[in-house]
Amino acid sequence: MPNSHPVPDSSPADNAAPESHQGPEQQYLAFLAQGRFMIQKSLSTGAHVYYPRVAEPRTGAPLTWVPASGLGTVYASSVMRQRPPAQSYNLALIDLDEGVRMMSRVEGLPPEAVQIGLRVRARIAQEADGPLVVFDPLNAQGDRS
Repeated sequence: MPNSHPVPDSSPADNAAPESHQGPEQQYLAFLAQGRFMIQKSLSTGAHVYYPRVAEPRTGAPLTWVPASGLGTVYASSVMRQRPPAQSYNLALIDLDEGVRMMSRVEGLPPEAVQIGLRVRARIAQEADGPLVVFDPLNAQGDRS
């Protein structure tokens, strides 16, 4: 399994963008490299935004970075079948508790076992191409399975 760590809690002082001259996607990736899963929030409406953008869609309002809770629910999942010896994996759409949807994968279960409605928690995995957000299933008590 690649190196990974759970999404840590952040204080408001930690929410500053890594480099103000970077675009939103580069800032997001820099946060992930620091081990922080951050999403954007509108300063005018309070709505969360994902994928990173320069301004809020529809209103053009400025955005700020906030820590994501890391909790979500599987909205949809597909099994990406591979030719042996490669392993099949799932591709999932996750509805974050903040109200945004992101594409990722759920680990810790066979790809076929990932079901719509499954509660999950984010984790930042260190892959060969860099850090990315993946999800682990939660058990009935809200802990990783």
